[in-house]
Amino acid sequence: MHIVPGVLVRHDSPRGAPTVPVVFDSPHSGRFYPEDFGAALPVVALRSAEDAFVDELFAAAPDHGAVLLAALFPRSYIDVNRAPDDIDPRLIEGEWPVALKPGPKSELGIGLIRRAIAPGLFIYDRKLSVVEVEKRIARYWRRYHAALKGALDRAHRAHGAVWHVDCHSMKSVANGMTPDAAGTRRPDIVLGDRDGTSCEPAFTRLVKETLERFGFQVAVNDPYKGAEIVRRSGDPARGRHSLQVEIRRDLFMNEAMHVRNEGFARVQAAMGDLAAAVCDYARTRSAAIE
Repeated sequence: MHIVPGVLVRHDSPRGAPTVPVVFDSPHSGRFYPEDFGAALPVVALRSAEDAFVDELFAAAPDHGAVLLAALFPRSYIDVNRAPDDIDPRLIEGEWPVALKPGPKSELGIGLIRRAIAPGLFIYDRKLSVVEVEKRIARYWRRYHAALKGALDRAHRAHGAVWHVDCHSMKSVANGMTPDAAGTRRPDIVLGDRDGTSCEPAFTRLVKETLERFGFQVAVNDPYKGAEIVRRSGDPARGRHSLQVEIRRDLFMNEAMHVRNEGFARVQAAMGDLAAAVCDYARTRSAAIE
């Protein structure tokens, strides 16, 4: 285990499992709020943006030979699953040095720098200076992506291929800031492979069938197809396979209280078994490549 500023990287293997070309990452489970945040909302309100406990759900991944990365900073401060130019100009005081490209997420208030936690619940009562946003990008966004890319590149060099699982949680019911209609009840788990472009179909199928054997209802690319992290990481033609996993929060936590519920142990055990299955799959596939 080691810590890159803002990122915890686990690659220990206490059970002696051989290293395999598998990387898990949890980019939204960070809960250390920087002193320079300057939010108008209390931390208890900001916490609803966290993918709380997701890093713990996948904590067994290194036991099977995988690498596990987890952001230590919160998504509401800066979202590493957005492009660095996906910034709402209405948030910025002054002139951004290059052209911004705010997309649909920024329109919803959930771009690189979040405008709101929920519909009508705004994070700031001020605009952010160019300097402070650039500092967040340099200190957190770039370091997280460098740590993830480094782990993926090392595995790929050693084995000729790498399999990556990008781990998230989702609100149990959609609201006005989500791609599905407000009030929609989500499936248990949603897998996103960007319509088959970020990983080989067999990898998506393996994860889906494994989770279904555990009793979960699994959807693919609806309502989440995968965002910036799998877009940047996935290139199946070059042996780089990246899949996003979204777990419905009420399966393992009380969303209002931000505490684990009675289902946590079951989901954690299932994600440990999923990590074992992914590592077995990667071990077999990479052996064939080598």
